[in-house]
Amino acid sequence: MTEPRIVRRDEPTEFYLSERCHVVEHWNSPDDAQASIARIRVAPGTTTQLHRLRGTAERYLIHTGRGRIEVEGLAPAEVGPGDTVFIPAGAAQRIANLGDDDLMFLAICTPRFVPECYENLESPDA
Repeated sequence: MTEPRIVRRDEPTEFYLSERCHVVEHWNSPDDAQASIARIRVAPGTTTQLHRLRGTAERYLIHTGRGRIEVEGLAPAEVGPGDTVFIPAGAAQRIANLGDDDLMFLAICTPRFVPECYENLESPDA
């Protein structure tokens, strides 16, 4: 992609993933393989599936709520509004909502997220 553009989504569609979170994809196109941006919503009392993204790094920018992030190579830590977490490509990760309200954050992936990069690290019984 070489031309400037604005993408407007009057009514963004939120969908639920078996990863145990809700997603709105704001920017994810083969025209821009360098990055994708999604808004993630984790319900109170929920922990997302332990997983990794092969070949894709992520940055979580926490918007609302309180959570506990677990990233391979980093001690588990509480996060809140304004915090940013860098997750290297291939690092095991999950996030838990510690509050009574939704935990919402932007997930910025480089290169862009594609389903083939997602690897579930939980056993089927988890």
